[in-house]
Amino acid sequence: MQRLSIGAFSRLTHLSVKTLRYYHDVGLLEPAVVDPDSGYRYYQPGQAHSAHLVRRFRDLGLPVADVKAVLAAPDLPARDAILADHLDRMREQLRQTEAAVDSLRRMLEGGPATTAIEERLLEGGPTISAAAHLSRKDVVSWFHDALAGLRATAVAAGLEQTGPTGGLYDDELFTQDAGHARVYLPVRDCPALDGTGARWELPAGRFAVALHAGPHSDVDRTYAALGTYAGAHGRDGTGPVRERYLADPLDFPDSGQWRTEVCWPLSPA
Repeated sequence: MQRLSIGAFSRLTHLSVKTLRYYHDVGLLEPAVVDPDSGYRYYQPGQAHSAHLVRRFRDLGLPVADVKAVLAAPDLPARDAILADHLDRMREQLRQTEAAVDSLRRMLEGGPATTAIEERLLEGGPTISAAAHLSRKDVVSWFHDALAGLRATAVAAGLEQTGPTGGLYDDELFTQDAGHARVYLPVRDCPALDGTGARWELPAGRFAVALHAGPHSDVDRTYAALGTYAGAHGRDGTGPVRERYLADPLDFPDSGQWRTEVCWPLSPA
């Protein structure tokens, strides 16, 4: 058996010695032989193909665990399913990057945003809802899963939806990067339910309301406009910010079509 030192294999594959050692430690790319006395790692030339695959998968940002799963996949459909999931994540990251670039361009070209704000009394009522304490980075994925679960529950229970879905987000999600979030679906009648979703009474309240059109990459500007309005009038209220999804992400995968009412709680005049 032809054996290559780790340095020689590094030159063959363009993977650094440090990276090869790491891939060995995590079980991703193991050497053909490890000398029991010296601990030196030796590879076979035939392993270069696997090393090249690993390098390209990692260049695409595929996590180590997923690369291991791809290499160990029993057949092409299993491998392709893993890669398809990763490509979907990459597309979503690309959409988020493009939205952030568009937002920055609008800010640079247009200056401060002008946001139409109105005060409104929002009624409460019965809903089914799901709530969790989570990190801010996990809110989006949690929201999609929770809302899909609520819709499935409503259909299974024969509940009539009476208004737009919504979410409530505590201050700690913004100030501490972790906090309480709730997504809700208003319904006409709501008995006690088993499974995903529980009956929850949405409280009524007075809010400063602004319509945010498009993706949420620049929703912070709408938040800023509402918070400034409430502070300027000495009416910054307590309680979580409320979002109402007039055109929500499950119905409109194209984020350019999203329409979200951001509702800032107001204290009495």
